[in-house]
Amino acid sequence: MTTVVLSIGSNLGDRMARLQSVLDGLGHAVVAVSPVYETDAWGGVEQAPFLNAVVIADDPALDSHGWLRRAHELEDAAGRVREQRWGPRTLDVDLVAVRDGGVEVISHDDALTLPHPFAHVRAFVLVPWLAVDPEATLTVAARRRRIAALLDDVDASERAGVRPTDLRLRVGTEH
Repeated sequence: MTTVVLSIGSNLGDRMARLQSVLDGLGHAVVAVSPVYETDAWGGVEQAPFLNAVVIADDPALDSHGWLRRAHELEDAAGRVREQRWGPRTLDVDLVAVRDGGVEVISHDDALTLPHPFAHVRAFVLVPWLAVDPEATLTVAARRRRIAALLDDVDASERAGVRPTDLRLRVGTEH
């Protein structure tokens, strides 16, 4: 059983439809989805705010690199163009963590770093992840830590910048 934690975001076009396209594309693999949050863009590029969520999915046919390919397919289907680092995007689908048989996958190859090297300092990842899985943990610097504790370490102003919305993504039969 291979389970993935995906951080999804969009700040171009119909942001909500872009996020929904991820759940639709993953179909029955979706196990859980967080509420949708709005966050200001960061990385020094002036741009519109993002809608963000976290999706937990499971597919025994995919390993970590298979999940990466699937994430890129979903981004490509949404017209994702990689022109500017941390620039605006129709859809961003990041692998945050992968578990294979309940064991966290660690990867440091050229194509994929797991767990995501910056997830532990990004409130727009941690807040939705905590909402969907309050018991979640992540390995940081070879130490397994609870998401709640990692979020406590994030600057309060960044945590406050992850704003709840009334928007909800639909899973499977909720259409």
